[in-house]
Amino acid sequence: MVKRRSQVPVTPTPRARRTTARRAKVAERWLVLRVVLHSQADVDSSDGPGRDLLMRTSHSFAELAAAIDRAFARWDRSHLHEFRFADGRRIGKADTDEVGDREDELDERAETLGMADLKVGASFEYVFDLGTGWEHVCTVLQADVDPNTVYGGPPAEIVPIFGWGSIPDQYGRATPEGEDDDLA
Repeated sequence: MVKRRSQVPVTPTPRARRTTARRAKVAERWLVLRVVLHSQADVDSSDGPGRDLLMRTSHSFAELAAAIDRAFARWDRSHLHEFRFADGRRIGKADTDEVGDREDELDERAETLGMADLKVGASFEYVFDLGTGWEHVCTVLQADVDPNTVYGGPPAEIVPIFGWGSIPDQYGRATPEGEDDDLA
């Protein structure tokens, strides 16, 4: 005889209910997002490097953060990061002390680009390394893109499809022998 545990119904939190409801409404689309490095360590860069990324609306913000970091040659990804929207929403790592403690900070693993309801021309900010503050302006260039035309087929992950400018070293080194106080 097999004993069965009684199943206790679990009531979802308000945040989980909102997330589930929003996911049900989102249709799959492809977007091109322009990401431009706007400033680093509070130094504005009006002509910073940039990358155009091809992505599905079902990609999470965690996947977008990883794609931006790859496109900007960041190898040390241990730093905190977050997305900031004009309406006050913040999306980041919900399991850290710095991000996710307030109601308006959403979990980047659960939030998708489709949930953000991004339209052509919409902009938001991505900040890598909250201490140093590598600020990127992200703008939706195109919506309802055909990945076959733009990339030759639907990629499995977010991919850069165009780029310009020199990518600065994450720690400001100019040569392989460059001194780096952070790693010494």
